Amino acid sequence: MTHYHFVGIKGTGMSALAQILHDMKHEVQGSDVEKYFFTQQALDERGITILPFNKNNIKQGQTIIAGNAFPDDNEELVAARELGLPIYRYHHFLGDFVKKYTGVAVTGSHGKTSTTGLLAHVVGGAEPTSFLIGDGTGRGVEDSKYFVFEACEYRRHFLSYEPAYGIMTNIDFDHPDYFKDIDDVISAFQQMAMQVTKGIIACGDDQYLQQIHANVPVVFYGLGDHNDFQASNVHRDENGTTFDVFVRNTFYHMFTITGYGTHNILNALAVIALCHYEDVDVEIIADRLKTFGGVKRRYSEKPFGDQVLVDDYAHHPTEISATIEATKYKYKNRDVVAIFQPHTFTRTKTFLHEFGESLRKADYVYLCDIFGSARENAGSLSIKDLQEQIPNAVLLSEDEVGILEQHKDGILLFMGAGDIQKFQKSYEKTVEDQGKSTQIG
Repeated sequence: MTHYHFVGIKGTGMSALAQILHDMKHEVQGSDVEKYFFTQQALDERGITILPFNKNNIKQGQTIIAGNAFPDDNEELVAARELGLPIYRYHHFLGDFVKKYTGVAVTGSHGKTSTTGLLAHVVGGAEPTSFLIGDGTGRGVEDSKYFVFEACEYRRHFLSYEPAYGIMTNIDFDHPDYFKDIDDVISAFQQMAMQVTKGIIACGDDQYLQQIHANVPVVFYGLGDHNDFQASNVHRDENGTTFDVFVRNTFYHMFTITGYGTHNILNALAVIALCHYEDVDVEIIADRLKTFGGVKRRYSEKPFGDQVLVDDYAHHPTEISATIEATKYKYKNRDVVAIFQPHTFTRTKTFLHEFGESLRKADYVYLCDIFGSARENAGSLSIKDLQEQIPNAVLLSEDEVGILEQHKDGILLFMGAGDIQKFQKSYEKTVEDQGKSTQIG
């Protein structure tokens, strides 16, 4: 049994990895800032110790796993080096860990977390499966056959992995603070493809993924009839979305999923293709697809009076469009209200017009101040620049959220990768407080 100490244990990947190692009977503790993050709930439930940063946390006999956000001069990392302890960066440790299993890396500019969660749920119905999801969820099974994990392209971190399989959902220009342009992104995915050892499952409806070359078979999925795995005869109703799957033009099976957007169908196709390749029984696939409950911060719904509040991580124009599309499929004849907090000045500036185009698809739009990054300079850009792209968009502060009550049976989409959740919580509290004062009166 190894004693692991995590520097930055509240990070989404770090928290998930700590849970996995704990489940596998290792001794696990970690340190971080004292502010509460949603990722620590699972750590608390497992009884994993979380300490404030302090060099005295570092002791002989520990193996150190360091989050990528923490520099080498972090006091704990300095202390670890002085003691001669083994130190691994998160993605390097994960790269070595994956090799013990049939590793399935789920990557792509969008849809990684949802697809990883869905794949872990479905494959876990057939074989012992450990998984690491980018929403901070992890599970370790000691006798696992599969290890399903989210592989992020940011700063090319996914090049630390050599998985058996790679699922590639799409390629899009994002992280403009790191990638120069779309060609730079494509080159990263191409390099990743060459590191996969058994097979690649790629979305054939994506123009950039069609260009991917590899030393292993590449299986394409999508809605177009050129794909190896094609979904057709799509039908949406109150139970979700049903569609037929054809494998190289031969009918395979009919499946039902709980989501409504086109991206949900594509995510399911990726999972179906991987399972087919690994000879998972089709009835297990079909049954598990029907029972997937989703992942954190990806279209998390909460009924609230006559409204429905949706917490969603969408922070790129493509993701916003997909979230609004799915909402309009699911909630026909109800107003779709977008409450959006841009994430980083760099991304907002790069995609200003595209954000405008995607948000205009909602019936009403509210904009929260840009959530900046410590790595960037705000410059002269402000939320008003985005407001100018969207007719009738309203700027929203935390103490003004009561205005959202006017959308009587609306679907309120709280979207963003920053702290957009505080606006939803503030809205819920405002409405509840008003209800109490009405009762008192």
